[in-house]
Amino acid sequence: MIRSLSSMLWSAMLLLVAVATDVAAQQPPYDVFPAADPPYYRVRYEASQQPGELVYAVNYTIWIPKDVKTLRGVIVHQHGCGEGSCKSGLTGAYDLHWQALAKKHDCALLAPSYEQAEKADCQKWCDPRNGSADAFQKCLVDLGKLSGHPELAQTPWALWGHSGGGQWSGGMTLLYPERVVAAWLRSGVPQLTPNPDRPNIKAHALPDAANNVPMMCNLGTKEGVTVKEGRFAGVWPANEAFFGAVRGKGGLIGVAVDPLTAHECGNQRYLAIRWLDACLTARLPKSAGDPLRPMPRDGEWLAGPTGFEAVPAASYVGDPQQAAWLPNETIARAWMQYVKDTAVTDATPPPAPTNLRASGAELTWEAEADLESGLAGFVIERDGQLLANLPAQAKNPFGRPVFQNLQYSDTPTQPLVTMQFVDPSVKPGEKHSYRVTARNTVGLASEPTAESSTAETR
Repeated sequence: MIRSLSSMLWSAMLLLVAVATDVAAQQPPYDVFPAADPPYYRVRYEASQQPGELVYAVNYTIWIPKDVKTLRGVIVHQHGCGEGSCKSGLTGAYDLHWQALAKKHDCALLAPSYEQAEKADCQKWCDPRNGSADAFQKCLVDLGKLSGHPELAQTPWALWGHSGGGQWSGGMTLLYPERVVAAWLRSGVPQLTPNPDRPNIKAHALPDAANNVPMMCNLGTKEGVTVKEGRFAGVWPANEAFFGAVRGKGGLIGVAVDPLTAHECGNQRYLAIRWLDACLTARLPKSAGDPLRPMPRDGEWLAGPTGFEAVPAASYVGDPQQAAWLPNETIARAWMQYVKDTAVTDATPPPAPTNLRASGAELTWEAEADLESGLAGFVIERDGQLLANLPAQAKNPFGRPVFQNLQYSDTPTQPLVTMQFVDPSVKPGEKHSYRVTARNTVGLASEPTAESSTAETR
């Protein structure tokens, strides 16, 4: 009897384990998603076992600027290799700073998230020829239908990528140069010649059309520039070879060495967003469906790839086909500050917050990030006096403190922070006037919200 009961219990336990295992197998491994309600949209594709197709499941989340009638392009924020970086892609489309760039140019902001296990082969997605290029273009069709913007399937792409994402962005530029506005390659580039030490990485061809696409190789100085040993010491040799090949054919490619970092993204966004802004301004067609415009060449500047000074191209002493290319004086001066200490300056205040609402002791509002310097936080006033700073202390372990905090791959942390504050000291029956001011990451303040925002607690 006891033996029979024990056998029954053991069978029940096995059944529970089997059920739990089956449920876990059906649950997506990346199951912590920010909500994708409009203006956000998301599609997810399962892994494929068909030859040439993507072997990993993938999520694509897109943000569409409010009231945009016709999208002119899509900005892609592509994470790097490894499970942690892949998961960080889930919040890429929610980044207020990157949204400011997208909004200015009537572009969507797209962030993929490949469901790659930690020890799995990153090349299975960061080489676009392994199915990720096809999945990306499929998502543009499907997201276009979901969002009511079918033009997404045909719009140009501005690409940003970190590590394996840099390989992907560079690879997409080489495969589809007629679609790419510009490509920022942070700590990762495609390979142009076979490497016997990395047989799993296939070399790309360098088509002539790719030399018309602005590209920037961006890496940390500790990735083989000044620090020659360690896990990431091979990043600079790979970048140097890619830069030399493209620039040697007259390509519009630069190098920006971050003087403070290794593989983490640091403060690169304060140069990357301005550089992409310049490229989008110059290259997006005036009318949807027209080809990309050629990048203007009359105002270009040149610099030594690992140097600190840039000059107008006509004043450069040396071989211009070995010099880093910069599109204009404004970007060149920002570049010079970045390669010195990453403290890219800004004299423009952020946009003022809007739609301040008070319900009892709770305040909510809306705000956009400053295009040049992002959003560090808010100052909340009650009856003309300082009430609080939100956050009390902005965070970012990899660079300037920002309101949304940042992960290793340059995306906001989860859970996403909200523009919300509860007045801890207000008492029932009191009536107060509140206002909110935004601050960017160089400390400049916006205009405050209207004084007419009041609340009466109940």
